[in-house]
Amino acid sequence: MNAAITSPGGVGKPERSAPSARSLLAHWGPTIVFNIAGPILLYGYLTDHGWSKAHALMVASLLPVAEICVLYALRRRIDDFGVFTLFTMGLTLLSMLAFNSARAILIKESVVMGTVGLAILSTLLMARPFAYYMGRKFATDGSAASRAWWEGLWQYDGFRRTQRTITVVWGAAFVIEAVIRIVLTFVLSTSAMVSVSSIGPYVVIGALIFWTIRYSRRKQAQAEQARVQAASSGGAVAPTAGPGL
Repeated sequence: MNAAITSPGGVGKPERSAPSARSLLAHWGPTIVFNIAGPILLYGYLTDHGWSKAHALMVASLLPVAEICVLYALRRRIDDFGVFTLFTMGLTLLSMLAFNSARAILIKESVVMGTVGLAILSTLLMARPFAYYMGRKFATDGSAASRAWWEGLWQYDGFRRTQRTITVVWGAAFVIEAVIRIVLTFVLSTSAMVSVSSIGPYVVIGALIFWTIRYSRRKQAQAEQARVQAASSGGAVAPTAGPGL
């Protein structure tokens, strides 16, 4: 896999080859087991056997912690998605312990999503925003070469703008959705609000994923068109965008 090749005009353009099945399994296997399926199954098993939701979530949270520790011991790096999962589960646990009234219970998930949104927006103050780290997780197979390919894209202004734009949209969408749900808690009936709280987050996240894919592809197409035009005119242009989440 090449981390970079020479584009028309002598401008370095990071590229990558298709990942192998083994590399994809090594990359996504631990994530699925320790961050997605494992916590869900363990939480359901414990609550079905008499554990309180808070205690079950505490135990389920140990799975992302285990993955972070094991991957760090093996690869000497922190798994971005594992940290995000642990952060979200921690906020959910705090909300379970803090909210007790019927209305508060209805809005606790909104508070969690709104806090996650603010946390996402806060990464704009960091050297790399939220979308960059999530993109590195979802756009690579986890190998050193593919991570180098992704990290090499950061040198381009357009790629940086794309990642920051995606971060702003995700963070703002989470915050806006949380505010709307909190307002609706005081307007709708309890039964109606239960339905909204169950469906709303999935609709928002699905829409964000769809938008991110379309936006990233559009930016990539614009960058490719600019490179072709530059090559035909004898000039050079750096890539203006890269894959998103």
